Amino acid sequence: MQNTSPKITAHASDLLTRKESHCQGAKLRKKIPRGAHAEWSSPSTRQSPVSLLSQQGKDRIPSLLPVRYDRMKVSPFTFLRGAAIVMAQDLASTPASGIDVQSCGDCHLANFGSYSSPEGVPVFDINDFDETLKAPFEWDIKRLGTSLVLAGQENGLSSKAARDLAANMSLSYCEQMTRLAAMTPLQIWSERIDLTAAIAGFDDQKVRARAEKLLSDRLEAAKGHFGLIASDGKNPSFKEKPPLVMRLPEQEETIRLAFNRYVETQPLERAILLRRYTLKDVIFKVVGIGSVGTFCAIGLFSTADGETMLLQIKEAQVSVLQADTRTSPFANQGERVVTGQRIMQAVSDTFLGWTHSNASTSSDTPDLSGSGRQFYVRRVKDSRLAAIGSDVAQDGLADYAKLCGRTLARAHARSGNVSMISGYLGKGASFAAAVAEFSETYADQTHKDWKTFCSALERSELSQKSA
Repeated sequence: MQNTSPKITAHASDLLTRKESHCQGAKLRKKIPRGAHAEWSSPSTRQSPVSLLSQQGKDRIPSLLPVRYDRMKVSPFTFLRGAAIVMAQDLASTPASGIDVQSCGDCHLANFGSYSSPEGVPVFDINDFDETLKAPFEWDIKRLGTSLVLAGQENGLSSKAARDLAANMSLSYCEQMTRLAAMTPLQIWSERIDLTAAIAGFDDQKVRARAEKLLSDRLEAAKGHFGLIASDGKNPSFKEKPPLVMRLPEQEETIRLAFNRYVETQPLERAILLRRYTLKDVIFKVVGIGSVGTFCAIGLFSTADGETMLLQIKEAQVSVLQADTRTSPFANQGERVVTGQRIMQAVSDTFLGWTHSNASTSSDTPDLSGSGRQFYVRRVKDSRLAAIGSDVAQDGLADYAKLCGRTLARAHARSGNVSMISGYLGKGASFAAAVAEFSETYADQTHKDWKTFCSALERSELSQKSA
């Protein structure tokens, strides 16, 4: 694949000592006090969430938009998950620390999960990077904190207990950043979170026992390609499970061409492996909430002996974080996603790559036939293994919140100036209190936006605008 990546140049802050970076971070508190991160009020110029979602829907597959909206209307939390574009614009109007990192961009508690490393070790990490872009480190924390408050409210927690989830997550982030600040860049880059060890450190004994059993059961059951394949020996094919796993004949050629281009442009060492497989079948799969309506499909690859491998191809659109002053340096949005994932994850998929649907890589005016669309490719992840965190969170939100905070700090430390962030955060109490206050206030805003969204659906306003 032709290397179109931007050149990496060292910034002055990269060459500072840890002590100098720490001092610079502490000085930034005078410009933007940590308590300023508690601030949220809806600006008079705020764009309607319904209008933002309507605009976003114009670049989606129309027949899938009702699925997206049905998932979003379930609760304020599911609305938050689908409305990353709304919160991104709101965060852009809040005070910024001035310390940027590679940001997840859609950092809520359901976008953390577990997967197996190449050695078969279950690791815990962020697992969604569709919106990744360089941004202030606190944006991810605020979105994660808001999701925890909303999840706590749905679980019946008191206002104080829900707010404490955001505070404890932030404290965990701060403590982890302080620990990482004492490490070398190479040590930080090699740091990973072993899920088995993380579960063993849970405070709640019942939650710990349940999580250990879930992990054991799902590692044993993580075989069989998720029940998607029907095979008569050497001719495997996909089984449809409508309405979420189904064939879209009018879109299939777009995906096949994109898969072919992916295979043809891989580095030699990966191409050697991929040449042993042939693309046999393609099926579309609805995933997540915010992604519904984008092109997302699974390719069934098979050897001459009928041995199979599944690769997911997913459309990459412009990040919701992108604005006039914050743009992606990559021509292909798939490359943006893949690069962000490789930066933030401790263990990334061997098959990560990007491609497009035709000779043009312009994403300015994509049409609904798939022409000009950009994609990233990865192995299909085991959704049951990935969902362990979310399943544990149902009963163990307190432990899960701290694990997510720890994980986010490790992800940010790979791209950010760890000592500067640590210097800005200090002991963490002031920052954590501010994040908790913001999260609670923005959760209230999300409730209001959700009600506005549901009313628009009842009046058929959103669907009419998106069609």
